[in-house]
Formats: sequence, C-alpha cells, structure tokens
Amino acid sequence: MAITSSTSDRVTLLTIDRPERRNALGHEALDELDAALEAALVKSRALVLTGAGGHFCAGADLTELEDVAFTDRLAEVLTRLSQAPITTVAAISGSCMGLGMQLAVACDLRVVADDAAFALPVARLGLMVNHWTLERTTRFWGEGAARHMVLTGAVLTADDAWRLGFTQVRGGLDGALELARRATDLAPLTQAGSKLGFDAHGADSAGVARYEAAFATAWSSDDLTEGRSAFRERRAPEFQGS
Repeated sequence: MAITSSTSDRVTLLTIDRPERRNALGHEALDELDAALEAALVKSRALVLTGAGGHFCAGADLTELEDVAFTDRLAEVLTRLSQAPITTVAAISGSCMGLGMQLAVACDLRVVADDAAFALPVARLGLMVNHWTLERTTRFWGEGAARHMVLTGAVLTADDAWRLGFTQVRGGLDGALELARRATDLAPLTQAGSKLGFDAHGADSAGVARYEAAFATAWSSDDLTEGRSAFRERRAPEFQGS
C-alpha cells in the first residue's frame, strides 16, 4: 500500500509510503490517499499528513501523468483535504515539490524540518496547476514567493518557509503530532466554522453565508454552554461537537 494510516488520541497520521519514488503519487496512490482521508474524517479530531523515508512528496509520478484526468482526480482529493472540518497538519521534510506543495497548501498548518525544500516547477515541464493551487500558494507564501517559484522555477528552503510565514512550527513529525493533539481538545464546531470563514472572501457571498450559518450554530450550541460552564468551574471543557 502507498498510504498507511494510524489513529491515536483522536489524531490520525497518514503517511505517503513510496520512498522509492520520493513519495511521488500516481493514480492508485492518489485513490488510496482519498480513501484514507475519508476514513480519517469519521474517527478523528485532527489529522497529520507526512511522507516516509525523509521526503514529504516529490510531486506527481510523471511515469503515470499522461493527461488532465489525473489533475481532475487530484483536484477532488485536494478539495476533500482542504475542506476537512478538522484541523490538518502537514509534517514536511525533504522534497515538497509540485503535487507535494499542493498537499501542503491544502492543509491548515505546516511543520517543517530543516532539510525541507519547496518548489512548483511547472514551467520546467510545460504544465500548469489549477487556479486553486496558485491562490492557496499565494495566500500562504505571499505573492512574491509564489511568483518566484512558479515563474522562475526557484527552490525555496526551510528558512524561507519560516521567514515568510509558510510554516507555523519548525521541527519534525513529533512536533506535528503535538500540534495536532492540541487541536483535539478544542471546540469542533468552532474549528469547522472558522475554516469556512478563512476560505470565504468578501465577493464569495455563498461562502460568507456558510460561515454566518456556522457562526449561528456555534452560538446556540451545547458546546458553548459547556465552554462557559468549564470556565466558571475552572476545569477543562469536554466538547462534543454539538
């Protein structure tokens, strides 16, 4: 199997396990990732995505990349990951190129090891990524860095990722798991609703409406009552997502 999955303390760890290809993904591996992600969303409060063998993901497996059918399937997986109602963390080491970068920007947060390297080398291959990828890369790296990578083929470093705010924590998988565990004790409705808000922009009236509905749900939830009670009683809240 190209994707391994384990769950502990309400955190699911998904690992891309194709070290012989530096964790590049083809059609079958992409389907496995989608299935593992769907299963994780049922049983987890947070998710960590990483790669085996010292690399996050070197991109798409170019031996299988023949037409846009692959990119259409990839878009489905990226949408599922980015719209997951739980907190998602990318634990990045080594190569994070092309499709790897797309997975990284689909996650909410990123923990980056010192040896990480980042690129969107589409101009070297005559390819293009979808607009979603350009938009997310620009949001998380800044437009200057995004244009640098896409238009010149630049490879950025872990220092660049830290300096420009792409990563929230410097470290390895243990740091990513700890960050994810911190999210599991927080209010699920707040987390899911806030993610809707982060992805809704002023001109996106439907997205703003979804956020406003989530806002109203949170303010009338049992979790809000529990949070207030826990604050008064000086204890840790036990949120149920309702």
